[in-house]
Amino acid sequence: MVSVVELIHYPVKGCAGIPVERASLTPAGLAHDRVFMVTDPDGVFRTQRRDPRLASIRPEIDADGTRLILRRPDADPVEIEVDTDGPRRDVDLFGNPYRGIDQGDAPAAWLSDALGVPSRLVRVPPEHDRVTDGAIPGTCGYADSSPLHVLSRASLALLHARLAERGEAPLPMSRFRPNVVVDGWAEPHTEDRIRRFTIGEAELGYAKLAIRCAVTLVDQRTGAKAGPEPLRTFAGYRRAPQGGVAFGGKFAVLRPGKVAVGDELTVTRWGESEM
Repeated sequence: MVSVVELIHYPVKGCAGIPVERASLTPAGLAHDRVFMVTDPDGVFRTQRRDPRLASIRPEIDADGTRLILRRPDADPVEIEVDTDGPRRDVDLFGNPYRGIDQGDAPAAWLSDALGVPSRLVRVPPEHDRVTDGAIPGTCGYADSSPLHVLSRASLALLHARLAERGEAPLPMSRFRPNVVVDGWAEPHTEDRIRRFTIGEAELGYAKLAIRCAVTLVDQRTGAKAGPEPLRTFAGYRRAPQGGVAFGGKFAVLRPGKVAVGDELTVTRWGESEM
């Protein structure tokens, strides 16, 4: 049986993930996934590509999303009563204009100290109506693209084998920041060929390959860059036709519902891999 072995959401874009045993899968992905974003004073998003220390910030959010706590190793935490009604401000995500609700001066000061650059924290407004691209469009908060990223342990095992051939150490799954980790496939990269599948009460449809970037070079525990792996090894066997290297799949939510670790993943439609 192929089943879900990990569920992870990332309340603050670029910050550490939170593993959960069960979650609501909404049209925009796992509940609370990338609903907050760190920006510069002009509203341009911050990313581990430029600010790798984001990875060392550990968010905690309560079930109804009204309270957020940010933690880091070298400072006291900051607790935020989440504002969903405040004034909107312009934000920039990959050059695309969106809106955000600024969460105030306390988290801004805390984040500025953590990252060493002036920063603000914004939340997706309730009227956020972003449409994502891919074979099946979807919607999401401040995620890079599609609402759900799926990766299998079989794919990671193949990467480990390729790394070992180079004399390199294995890398943890956290380097790739998936939302759903599955186990049970004998063949690596089976997720490339899924076109529709169900887990728990939810149904998902294929959007596109997950093209990897320099975030995979960041140690997700410490926030330190630790490259050149895995991008160097991926370049030898996972080059995507559209450019870059691919590892995992991005999916749109066709039917929301409850999902949990242990749920069986059932593929209802297969297709050809884009690789």
